[in-house]
Amino acid sequence: MDNSSYLDKESLHILEDALDKLNLAFSNLPLPKPKFQRNEELKRIILEVAVRLQDNYPYFHPLYAGQMLKPPHSVARLAYMLAMWINPNNHALDGGRASSQMEKEAVANIAKMIGWDIHLGHLCSGGTMANLEALWIASKLHPNKKIVASQQAHYTHNRICGVLGLQFESIPSDTNGRININDLQYCLDRGNVGTVIATIGTTALGSVDFLPEILRLQDRYGFRLHVDAAYGGYFCLSENLMQETRHTYDRLKDIDSIVIDPHKHGLQPYGCGCVLFRDPNIGQYYKHDSPYTYFSSAELHLGEISLECSRPGAAAVGLWATQRLLPLIPGGEFAQGLNNSRQAALFLYEKLKADQRFITSSPPELDIVVWIPNANCSTNASKLSKLIFAESARRSLHLALAELPVELFNLSYSKMEIDSPTITCLRSVLMKSEHYEWIDNIWTILDEATMAALQVRPT
Repeated sequence: MDNSSYLDKESLHILEDALDKLNLAFSNLPLPKPKFQRNEELKRIILEVAVRLQDNYPYFHPLYAGQMLKPPHSVARLAYMLAMWINPNNHALDGGRASSQMEKEAVANIAKMIGWDIHLGHLCSGGTMANLEALWIASKLHPNKKIVASQQAHYTHNRICGVLGLQFESIPSDTNGRININDLQYCLDRGNVGTVIATIGTTALGSVDFLPEILRLQDRYGFRLHVDAAYGGYFCLSENLMQETRHTYDRLKDIDSIVIDPHKHGLQPYGCGCVLFRDPNIGQYYKHDSPYTYFSSAELHLGEISLECSRPGAAAVGLWATQRLLPLIPGGEFAQGLNNSRQAALFLYEKLKADQRFITSSPPELDIVVWIPNANCSTNASKLSKLIFAESARRSLHLALAELPVELFNLSYSKMEIDSPTITCLRSVLMKSEHYEWIDNIWTILDEATMAALQVRPT
């Protein structure tokens, strides 16, 4: 990284050249009357915006290893900005001919990545809206039946079911943070389950529900299987997963629907989610009429297969351009970035596991590492986590805190007294490819922060 400029400025000249190229397409039009330019006032306000935006964590830097935040790739940022000069709307072809086609191609590439040549899908504003669409379809196919997901599944599923008026039941998780298969089967035996949600990359631990076992239950009970892979979907391209995790990704082609968020590991700006259905006939449930929107082409408009109406074509343009530069293929540059993130998590996990000051959760399945400081009781461990978090931030290492059940940690060999049902943990999301090269730096700062926190150890 060029220390003279932490934020990429070198690519701006490419945007200027691209604008010149785009402008040629409209050069035959008569020029409109020039607008009164208020450049000085514009500059003043934009510089004020820059000052306001300084009140942020350095999400773009490898020392930010806290929440699921990373900068978009330069190609995504440039393509998105270029499209914003036109501001296409991918609801109907009237509003975005080129960007609608680019969306279809980009979504088809994601479908192909998980093994589907035939599919129905589109981009959404993010994982929440994408999951809402999938559960709305589930309610059409299995009306008046329950939706179930694990306790470690994203809270949005329960909330979405509330919005849609659907029954929701939470299934206990095992000590790895996955849905407990025995408890799931017990729930299925009681009946009235229409859809099971499997999570591929829980937001707290990065755990991956074991699809082969869930698919075995689907064969017996006939429920619909939806996968929330908003965080972990792209890891199907990774080459260094645990064998059991790989078995799950190899079965993605057998599920009914899936959500993947390109604005996480897909290197896109917010918001860019994607929902995919294996059966294209699902489109019949979206069918609606519009008196003015869908007449520019007999071809299917994206607005006819989505719940959202106006949708940013710029998001599709950014995703399409990124996939052109970084194809979604095993062994490619994009896949190597995922390998690096995964390896970074393994390196940090091994350092933590070997250090008696810390207690780790189960080994990371993706690129999220969770641990707690060793203490005489779980309450004091929570307090110590917060101290280490603060001391790390003072040294420019930004981690995250998570409140998780104590059962997720193997405390049998420790002398820690369990005096609380949950414990405040330290959590690191190593989703930048550069984290692979920065683990030693991260560990050095974490070591210093921990020693500083131990000097004021809670009693």
